[in-house]
Amino acid sequence: MSAVPRRRRWFAEVGWRYLVAAIALAFALYPVVWIVSAAFNPVSTLAGQRLIPAEPTLANFSALFARPFWRWFGNTLLIAGTAAVLNVVLCALGAYAFSRLRFSGRRAGLLTVLLVQMFPQLLAMVALFLLMIRVGDVFPAIGSGTRLGLIFVYLGGALGVNTWLMKGFFDTIPRDLDESAVVDGATHAQVFFRIILPLVRPVLAVVGLLAFVFIVNDFVVAQAVLTNNEDAWPLSIGLFRFIDDRYAARWGPFAAGALIGSIPTITLFMFLQRYIVSGLTQGAVKG
Repeated sequence: MSAVPRRRRWFAEVGWRYLVAAIALAFALYPVVWIVSAAFNPVSTLAGQRLIPAEPTLANFSALFARPFWRWFGNTLLIAGTAAVLNVVLCALGAYAFSRLRFSGRRAGLLTVLLVQMFPQLLAMVALFLLMIRVGDVFPAIGSGTRLGLIFVYLGGALGVNTWLMKGFFDTIPRDLDESAVVDGATHAQVFFRIILPLVRPVLAVVGLLAFVFIVNDFVVAQAVLTNNEDAWPLSIGLFRFIDDRYAARWGPFAAGALIGSIPTITLFMFLQRYIVSGLTQGAVKG
């Protein structure tokens, strides 16, 4: 067989996959490269942006740090971290109850939790805004304009989907473990914390990561709840207000803020990567 037919056969069987992978990789990395370039570009305007800056500089970071950037960054970590941890705890408790316990209204509760998530979150913005104002009149600490109130809103936003995700993973754990522990005198709480939770760490990592990423990237809900409290603004609102009136002229500092804001998400993903991979592998081999 000559070299040309052999190359054609290789491309038809294997080579096209490398081509598709290269195109997908370039498509995914291009926005990242553009943001990194904009963060170090001396020309901070959008019109003068180049993919490779001629003279990289840190002037955009200096202009960004002149604003209360670190306060926005700290608020983002506080709100996203607290809401993600509490989301994991509440979803795990709900998933254990739906997976292991048998009670009246269990099926109806599962369907209700699922159906509520079918409606877009934007439909609840007006009702959510009015609700937070009314709650603030009674409990000012969790009302409109408070970080704690925003955390409670995030807890209810993704509780249904994450509970369903965890419940499916809990169902893959053999019930014999629960029954053996109960025979030995263990309570439901002991079974949950000492037996079930160590076995479902992969799905806990997935839910925690998804919740953290969603909250860090959210703008609409945070804007509705914290619009009147500048001290509680997360990074999404702070950067938006920073470039709201001069979008084209402050593109460089905005890109620098976005670049720094992506560090916690990347760090968390790298830290939880082994749990995520093990969870996907475990789900693939279960029958």
